[in-house]
Amino acid sequence: MPFVELDTNLPAGRVPAGLEKRLCAATAAILSKPEDRVNVTLRPGLAMAVNGSTDPCAQLIISSIGVVGTAEENRGHSARFFEFLTKEMGLGQDRVPSEAPRRVRE
Repeated sequence: MPFVELDTNLPAGRVPAGLEKRLCAATAAILSKPEDRVNVTLRPGLAMAVNGSTDPCAQLIISSIGVVGTAEENRGHSARFFEFLTKEMGLGQDRVPSEAPRRVRE
């Protein structure tokens, strides 16, 4: 069961409406899991800095037991999540750290 946490310094009013639902659907598609098994938490309005700047940014954390895949698969997952977030949130490519999802050890 994937747990997805999206942190952003965008105020709640600037986060696109329904983003958490679309992120849930995107996560299910990217990780090939049923949407009803994906949990998404969205935290707007946080004090954050990325690359030394407090300009609008976001950070995505994915936790999952035995779901994420190989290092090569994870690079593909990461690219798809990165594309989703930059497009959905209107953020520059340097404002969303891009790293492959990590598997949580049992």
